[in-house]
Amino acid sequence: MSISVGMYSRTKATYRLCRYQLLTDTMTDAPQPPLKPILRISFSGQDRLGRGKMELLEHIQETGSISAAGRAMDMSYRRAWLLISELNHMFREPVVESQRGGQKGGGAALTPFGEELLRRFRGMEMTLRAAIADDLNWLEANRSSADASAKKS
Repeated sequence: MSISVGMYSRTKATYRLCRYQLLTDTMTDAPQPPLKPILRISFSGQDRLGRGKMELLEHIQETGSISAAGRAMDMSYRRAWLLISELNHMFREPVVESQRGGQKGGGAALTPFGEELLRRFRGMEMTLRAAIADDLNWLEANRSSADASAKKS
């Protein structure tokens, strides 16, 4: 298992992710958003656990639906379902349980393990931010301005 940490900068409505590299907003004169560490845990093989899957779990928790959770993240039901399937195969216990249609039209819910996974992942993110807060402040203080980056382009 490995852990990678990246930083992102928001440019309009898109996120750009990179490892140990700062991205700057060169499209506007608006102040740059603060740096934010991104936690992603890589398991053996291709399995990864990160903020996208955790966001999907939060939406399932709120909506009770894989389809609605996918729509909230602008992804297809199939893509959302595949991500949930990956999560369910990454661990000994299922993360999400779903029911097929019926009188109530089916639905999905986090299992107790899924709720614990989400809680612990969010806790790891807070621990990460606290652990590197001084370094992030230093990076922020030494970051070039958007104007300087735009002139170099």
